[in-house]
Amino acid sequence: MSQVRKKRREAFLLGNEAVVEGALAAGCTFYAGYPITPSTEIMETMARRLPQLPDGVFLQMEDEIASMGAVIGASLAGRKAMTATSGPGFSLMQEQIGYAAMTETPLVLVDVMRGGASTGLPTSPGQGDVQQARWGSHGDHPILVLSAADVPECLEMTVTAFNFAEKYRTPVVLLLDEITAHTREKVSLPEPGDFEVFSRPVPTMPPEWYKPYEETLRGVPPMPPLGTGYRFHVTGLSHDLLGFPTSRPEEVAALVERQFRKIDRFFHDVQLVEHVMTEDAEALVIAYGCVARSARLAVRQAREAGVRAGLLVLKTLFPFPRSHVEKLLRSCRLAVVPELNVGQISREVKRVNEGYAAVRTINRVDGQIIAPAQILKEIA
Repeated sequence: MSQVRKKRREAFLLGNEAVVEGALAAGCTFYAGYPITPSTEIMETMARRLPQLPDGVFLQMEDEIASMGAVIGASLAGRKAMTATSGPGFSLMQEQIGYAAMTETPLVLVDVMRGGASTGLPTSPGQGDVQQARWGSHGDHPILVLSAADVPECLEMTVTAFNFAEKYRTPVVLLLDEITAHTREKVSLPEPGDFEVFSRPVPTMPPEWYKPYEETLRGVPPMPPLGTGYRFHVTGLSHDLLGFPTSRPEEVAALVERQFRKIDRFFHDVQLVEHVMTEDAEALVIAYGCVARSARLAVRQAREAGVRAGLLVLKTLFPFPRSHVEKLLRSCRLAVVPELNVGQISREVKRVNEGYAAVRTINRVDGQIIAPAQILKEIA
């Protein structure tokens, strides 16, 4: 008996709308946010979609600070939770991003970058939040920062962001830019089972044995939802294995070292890149976000002109994927780093270069894209 193959559902989505599809596929059931250009479509789409789920919760908060507080609380209660914002709102969220890192609360924050500092260029693209995403909150803390370059990738990297957040009990920042967020492309909508979906481990020992911040084989302590019988203290202060504040040097050092070690141990898992004709490249372009699309065409045109060019697309920005970058820098003569900022990832490239290749930067901060011709000029 012949079987009729089910046709996959497809839709033309904005990058922001694809983020929502990825979040729902990953199991997100809680969103709290405040509208801000150019991320607002994420919130608007969540406002439609989440109430359709049996346990979906959508909240419009009074500001970005309250939004992060609600997301942290929902995650502690066992929800997969997220929010989205842009530059000024991202700045307001930094203190609570640090709180989420210290309390090891998994969540996803999508920052759709726009041009300029302060109010800047609300409707124009930029990539000026890259270093802020890593270092915006004070103090030493681990965090994962991802990026997406096209609409299908917005969906995929949102799923990845949730998986990383749940695996490693950490906030994850997904950086888009205005161009990627507002580009409309055909996307295959995910069916159940299309993506591996990871949920945080929960404790299996009796509640009286549970220590919420103890060392485990994976370095990531299990996390029960609050209200399920496992009582533990949550504080942004340095804390001991039970979550209670401490200033004992050995306990403080053990906490911070374990928080970093749980990410360092799995560098191979969290450092994501895409290689495009890099096997024999003499001229290498390193790009992310919308600029990677321009770079892809520029590299293809360079190849047609006889130049051995290649492209490394960074999907993980932090921890910086230095193993991939270092290997290519040692085999090429030139690395070109185009960015919509004054040079934020190029700083990382230069840091790991160690003189192997010449590094050129292409920087725009005027709200305009970097065209393929600009990149081709530097590598041809």
